[in-house]
Amino acid sequence: MSDSKTPIVYTTTWCGYCKILKKYFEDKKVDFIEKDIEADKDAYKELEQKMGGQFRGVPVSDIGGRIIVGFDRPSIDEALLVLDEKNK
Repeated sequence: MSDSKTPIVYTTTWCGYCKILKKYFEDKKVDFIEKDIEADKDAYKELEQKMGGQFRGVPVSDIGGRIIVGFDRPSIDEALLVLDEKNK
């Protein structure tokens, strides 16, 4: 699980939805940690462990321990709201 205060976004450089997700966080003024799973093999292993060896693509977000695959805006917004409430 991630630090409960800072979302983690697992990305690659070529992923279009990764860029959209990062811009979405930036536009919402959400601090996040980006981990490029191609450049950082430890990040790849970390993601693989979080997904039980079953991940199929990026982006993947870990928001307060909730794993969200893809750019699923409603799920992301809900997880951010829960995270915000936890961190108050």
